[in-house]
Amino acid sequence: MVRTSILNMLRNYSNEYLSGEEISRQLAVSRTAIWKHMQTLKQAGYEIEAHPRKGYRLKSVPDFLLPDEIRDQLNTKILGQQEIYYFEDIDSTNNEAKKQANLGCREGAIVLSEMQNSGRGRISRSWFSPANKGIWLSVVLRPPFYPYDAPKCTLLAAVAVTKAIRRVTQVKCGIKWPNDILYEGKKIVGILTEMNAEMDAINHVVIGMGINVNISPEEFPQELKQIATSLLVAAGKPIPRLPLLQEILVELEREYQKVIQHGFGQMLDEWRELSVTLGQTVDVIGGSKQFSGLAVDIDEDGTLLVETEGRLEKIIAGDVSIRPRHK
Repeated sequence: MVRTSILNMLRNYSNEYLSGEEISRQLAVSRTAIWKHMQTLKQAGYEIEAHPRKGYRLKSVPDFLLPDEIRDQLNTKILGQQEIYYFEDIDSTNNEAKKQANLGCREGAIVLSEMQNSGRGRISRSWFSPANKGIWLSVVLRPPFYPYDAPKCTLLAAVAVTKAIRRVTQVKCGIKWPNDILYEGKKIVGILTEMNAEMDAINHVVIGMGINVNISPEEFPQELKQIATSLLVAAGKPIPRLPLLQEILVELEREYQKVIQHGFGQMLDEWRELSVTLGQTVDVIGGSKQFSGLAVDIDEDGTLLVETEGRLEKIIAGDVSIRPRHK
């Protein structure tokens, strides 16, 4: 695309002006077309200084998760490299990702929006997704493993996102089984995995992630103030969303490729190391089960093992929810 090429040229000349004539010559388009593209970029939030004699200079980029910005210096092979579906507002990125997957999008396609008006968590819970304050993201995968392994994609994503957050922000968050990432007991990230499969093959897996990045405490709805937080609060400073998103995509692809090549064993060990659930006394609530016990491990299927009254209970993701036992 011409606009992408213009942006790349402006980035390469970030400390100096680039003439419209030079851009026109290199891209073989008219100076009028260049001017129109510059206006479109300005409307998108790019701050571009125009000088009658010197040309154009890129002063700043917007705090939007725009496809061109995501791809710039994104060190992945498949995730986000081909298809990025970007929205300013959407009901749910998972809904759109499932739609695109059913239409045949490539593996590695991502859907993201600056806000969601009907974001969903597990068990049909709503997810607070305010504009420009988080990363509301869904990824389409077409894994070669069997459908019974698909639930472990949730654990895989939790490992990848936790590692990326720790690396970029130094926030020491951890994983609560099966699909939440917490900081000091409050939720920062929720993950929702949905699958389309046949008896012996997965058509696609959609992994949705809601990451509270720069939401201030007073912005959370009253019912969430005691249970949710953000990286802004945890780090004590605003977090640039773009490098965090790029690192999440890199880490998710890395974990995914390890699983394809070597199986789930190493990923499950990483999950154990990052867990804030194991070793804790928990209440298990849901369905016909309601009891307390010690969360001792997860098995090879990602099932939580809870020791209660001298026996081990297996807790299957999606059937129950858990919370730290109140003292």
